[in-house]
Amino acid sequence: MALSNLSSYLDAVDNYSDYPDYSYEEPGGVATAPSHQPKDAARILSVVIYSVSCVLGILGNGLVIAIITLKMKKSVNAVWFLNLAVADFLFNIFLPINIAYTAMRYHWVFGTVMCKLNSFLLILNMYTSVLLLTTISLDRYVSVVFPVWAQNHRSTGLASAVCLLIWSLGVAMSCPALVFRDTAQARGSVICFSNFSLSRNGSQRAEALLRHRMVNVSRFLAGYVLPITVITFCYVAIVLNLRRNRLAKSRKPFKIIVSIIVTFFLCWSPYHLLNLLETEPDGIPRSVFEVSVPLTTALAASNSCMNPVLYVFMGQDFKKFKVTILSRLVNALSEETGHSSIVHRSFSKMSSMTEKETTVL
Repeated sequence: MALSNLSSYLDAVDNYSDYPDYSYEEPGGVATAPSHQPKDAARILSVVIYSVSCVLGILGNGLVIAIITLKMKKSVNAVWFLNLAVADFLFNIFLPINIAYTAMRYHWVFGTVMCKLNSFLLILNMYTSVLLLTTISLDRYVSVVFPVWAQNHRSTGLASAVCLLIWSLGVAMSCPALVFRDTAQARGSVICFSNFSLSRNGSQRAEALLRHRMVNVSRFLAGYVLPITVITFCYVAIVLNLRRNRLAKSRKPFKIIVSIIVTFFLCWSPYHLLNLLETEPDGIPRSVFEVSVPLTTALAASNSCMNPVLYVFMGQDFKKFKVTILSRLVNALSEETGHSSIVHRSFSKMSSMTEKETTVL
């Protein structure tokens, strides 16, 4: 492909994409020597974040998977946490590819098929994780607000069926990565990017921009706005219900709830907001994307290693429990802890049994 055609081609597809693809300069441009310090600093910091997330994610999520499958009796909580850990673990396994890509100044050496598959699995992790977290929130909401219904209908079979539906939805919503991700030569490097024009000649700029907007807006709505709205509603309802029924005797539940929601916002908000800005690249300097996309993507990726901490370890009071990490994990994942204890207490209260102190999450 001629350099002039490649230039128009890259312009036409608006190649700001889901993952950092900024290894090249515009072919045919004026030879200048701009400072690349911010861009390089962002790239190096991204490699560090990816590496830490990869190590912690594989260890943390791998430990959760091992404990649930080998040490625990099957329960609804175990089904939720197992699927969440598997989604994050899959993501972490493929993180070394992104680490290598970023460390090599965004030079893709793994081929077009792996470019598509890698991006597909990364987006699949995003959807399955956020849908699972939303489902966990709904499950806790139902268990607290409708304890009688939950006691009669909440089962591992239903939880497994819901998880199968979540994985199916995640696969369907991640398919655009298989369609649009592509590789191309650019100034001696190979980039893995989103080819929304589905061509190599730059003749479909309007169609490419429309596809880009549709993919990014739908991802913003389905992968961020709707889940965070449901999650926030569920936990607000849980807090109000606990206060009204005086089931919570400390501020600890509120701290855990706030930490979950705030961490979700911190990790995913910059990523999704930048995705929206990508649909209007002409109004924003290219340098902004070159620095911001690697950092926001790495920040979103770091959420996969934080989940074991947020949804498992923070559910236990480390100052009171003088036990091993393994015991803490078993206690946190057990059906006897978390919102199931609230259900048990609700039934005990309705049966005029002695009410005992409990915790949330």
